[in-house]
Amino acid sequence: MSELLPIEQARARMLAAVQAVGASELVALPDLPGRILAADVVSPCAVPPTDNSAMDGYALRCADLAATTVFRVVGQALAGQPFTDVVARGECVLITTGASIPAGADTVVVKEQAEVSGVAGDNITSPTVRFNERVYGRQHAGQNIRRAGEDIAQGQTLVVAGHRCGPIDPGLLASVGRREARVARVLKVALCATGSELISPGEPLAAGQIYESNRYFLTAMLQRLGVSVIDLGVVPDHPQLLRQAFVRGAAEADALIVTGGASVGEADYTRALLAELGAVDFWKVAIKPGKPFLFGTLQQAVFFGLPGNPVSALVTFHQLVVPTLQKMQGATATAPLILQATTTTAMARNRLRLDLQRGWLQSGHNGLPVVSADPQQGSGVLSAVSRSNCFILLEPGAQAVAAGAIVSVLPFDGLLM
Repeated sequence: MSELLPIEQARARMLAAVQAVGASELVALPDLPGRILAADVVSPCAVPPTDNSAMDGYALRCADLAATTVFRVVGQALAGQPFTDVVARGECVLITTGASIPAGADTVVVKEQAEVSGVAGDNITSPTVRFNERVYGRQHAGQNIRRAGEDIAQGQTLVVAGHRCGPIDPGLLASVGRREARVARVLKVALCATGSELISPGEPLAAGQIYESNRYFLTAMLQRLGVSVIDLGVVPDHPQLLRQAFVRGAAEADALIVTGGASVGEADYTRALLAELGAVDFWKVAIKPGKPFLFGTLQQAVFFGLPGNPVSALVTFHQLVVPTLQKMQGATATAPLILQATTTTAMARNRLRLDLQRGWLQSGHNGLPVVSADPQQGSGVLSAVSRSNCFILLEPGAQAVAAGAIVSVLPFDGLLM
């Protein structure tokens, strides 16, 4: 139970232990961002619905350009007001961007290449149009025309179940006439911090006390993940109070996240209580910072025991808890973007654990990525995370990493930036 579990195995065991929530609901488009689609969205129509003009100009038959130099303007086509007759040989129609292509026409010549005569003010009397010499022999059928279904075909799957909706998706669904979409219900996560030394910000510090910070950044990250947070507050290191908080969290939420109390100190009760009330799956992961990470089940909820040190709590939440919660949400898993960069700083490696050092990634003088490790890598130095934009991934080993070496870098995602 106390052996260090490689992070890949820890993730795999956690993902195998959870399922996506089955319930779903319909939500209106303005409420869609951040929600997970529970069903594919199929377009009931084509976008655009008809062939339409990509430019302001004149719609005509392209073949006529080989035999005709002067065209008779027989009408106009506006967006939402189509020309309903057929364009015959030697004729053209004044057309605006977005207007449907009239029957008989197969190309649009842009307005800037036309010379019009026979126009009185805004009224069309019996106008004719002659085009710039560059048009003849260079215009082809279909030019400046957007085809029906060019953007979206009727019956096309726009987005699939498991997609986390962003700000573009409401517009995308609106473009095919959808007013709502079916999404997975919101996941509920209970959160508490443990420790008799913790007090809330704003209160005066007594000897031996520190301000509790973990719940604040974890709540912010959970909200960005789109879950409903049940804040259980700060719970002192007292078995009965901890037991009550754990039982309440498991009863009210799908998952319970506890920070602190998972190590081996005299007042660390989290692991013993989880073993008493539920089941411990594993404890201790081969990751730095964040080794004393605890995972198990409590009643119908899954249980995550994070270390108390802020950076350790943040790293284990980001690397282990987030993928598990995403599966519970029904979200499609995406592989992290890992880059290769040249380090400007020498770094020591941990002999047994994957080390996620905090650093700053930027472009070098040659445009290639370079990364610098923050000078403060302690598990309690939260300020180092705030001035970083990536994790530098150092695999276990005895040999130090020299400045100038190529290292793997995981840029911060939307949960951290």
